[in-house]
Amino acid sequence: MTLVAAPVRLSTAAATFEADFAARLHWSADTDAAIEQRVADILADVQKRGDAAVLEYTARFDGLSAPDMAALELTQADFKAAFDAIPQAQRDALQAAAKRVRSYHEAQKKASGESWSYRDEDGTLLGQKVTPLDRVGIYVPGGKAAYPSSLLMNAIPAHVAGVQEIIMVVPTPVRGSVATGGTGEGTSTKGERNELVLAAAYVAGVTRAFTIGGAQAVAALAYGTETVPKVDKITGPGNAYVASAKKRVFGTVGIDMIAGPSEILVLADGTTPPDWVAMDLFSQAEHDELAQSILLCPDAAYLDAVQREIDRLLPTMPRAEIIAKSLTGRGALILTKDMEEACAISNRIAPEHLEVSSTDPHRWEPLLRHAGAIFLGAYTSESLGDYCAGPNHVLPTSGTARFSSPLGVYDFQKRSSLIEVSEAGAQVLGTIAAELAYGEGLQAHAQAAEMRLTTPVKPR
Repeated sequence: MTLVAAPVRLSTAAATFEADFAARLHWSADTDAAIEQRVADILADVQKRGDAAVLEYTARFDGLSAPDMAALELTQADFKAAFDAIPQAQRDALQAAAKRVRSYHEAQKKASGESWSYRDEDGTLLGQKVTPLDRVGIYVPGGKAAYPSSLLMNAIPAHVAGVQEIIMVVPTPVRGSVATGGTGEGTSTKGERNELVLAAAYVAGVTRAFTIGGAQAVAALAYGTETVPKVDKITGPGNAYVASAKKRVFGTVGIDMIAGPSEILVLADGTTPPDWVAMDLFSQAEHDELAQSILLCPDAAYLDAVQREIDRLLPTMPRAEIIAKSLTGRGALILTKDMEEACAISNRIAPEHLEVSSTDPHRWEPLLRHAGAIFLGAYTSESLGDYCAGPNHVLPTSGTARFSSPLGVYDFQKRSSLIEVSEAGAQVLGTIAAELAYGEGLQAHAQAAEMRLTTPVKPR
C-alpha cells in the first residue's frame, strides 16, 4: 500500500477560503469524559492514600511492581552511571545543548528576572522583589517515547531561576503494559529506563527522581505523599491523562501550560530549497497524527514543488504513516496574494513554531506578532530550536501564543511588590488613600492612612 501525504491546497483568493481555513484549523481540546472521571478518581485516591495509591497505579498502568516507593526512586548514582554508559558523542551533544540552553536562560534572567526598585521625589521606595520557587516538579514522558531534550528545557531554566529542589517524575513502563499501548498483561519489577533521559538528568542537575507517571505522578507532586515531596509548580508535557490532571491540580500548585498537538507554520517566499521546507513540515507531522504543518507562500509553483518533495521524501521516513495522516488530516499548503497577507494569516493562527523561510526574514519579522518561537531565515530549521539553539522549546500551542509565552526563567520565579513609604510620602499618599477609602465606605482603611497624616482628611 502506497502512503499519500496530501495536505489540503487552499488559496486566499477562493470564495470559500474562510470556511475552508477555519475547518482546517479546528481542533477540539475537549477531553474525553471518561478520562476526566478516571483522572479525578486517581487524584482523589492519591491525595487520600499517598504512596500506596501511587504504587498500585504504577503496577496497574506501567506494569511495574515495586514493594515500596524507595524501589521507584532514581539516585544521583543512577544518573551518573547512565551518563557514563552512553556514547561519547551523545555525552558531548547533551553537554553542548545544556550549555546553550543555560546561556540563553541566564541572559533571560538578567533581562527580565531581577529585582528592582527606585525612590520617588518624597523618598518612598517602590519596587519588585523577584524570588525563585522553592521546589518544582518536572514531568518527563517515558511511555511510547522519551524526550531528554524536554528534560533539559524544563530543569535548566528552573536552576537558572534559583530553584533549590527539582523533582522529576518519569515513567519507566514494562513492555506490554497499558502505558506502552499494550493490554496490561506485562508485569515486572524493573521497567524500561531510557539511559539518555537519565544522563540528561545528570547534566541538568535534577535533585530527586521517581519512576512514576500518569495522573498518579501529577497527584503525588501536587499533594505530596509519604515519599514524594509536594512541589510548588509542575511543568512538562504528557498525554491526555497528564494534561487533565495538571488542569485539575492548578490552584493547589502552579502549572506551565496545557499543550495541544505540535504545530509548525512556514512563511516562504519561494527561495528556500523545497526539500528543506518539506522536511521541516515533516519535523512536526512525525510527532503524531494530530500535529499540524502549514505552508504559506505567494508562489503557486513553489507550493507544487514542495508537494513533489513531500511525495518523494515520505517513503524514506521511518514514521511515514504518522506523517501521512498528519499532513492529510491537518496539513495545508496555502497560496497567498503576497507575503504581507501571509504574515497576517500567520498572526491569526498564532503558531507554536513559525519559520520565516526567506532571503530577507527581518523584513517580515516586524509584522509577526503572535508565535511561540520565530525562526528567521532558511538555515534556521525548527528542529535546531527543539534541541540546542538555546531558547526554550516548551511553547504555547493551539493559538494560545496570542496571550502566553514560552517556558522560561520567569515561570520558576514569583514577584513580590516592595513598598517603603517615607514620612513625607505618607502625607501625599495618605490623603489620596483616605479620600478613596471613605468613598468606598471602608472606614478602617481610611483611618489607617489618616493616622500617619499631620492633617487628617476628615476629623475623627
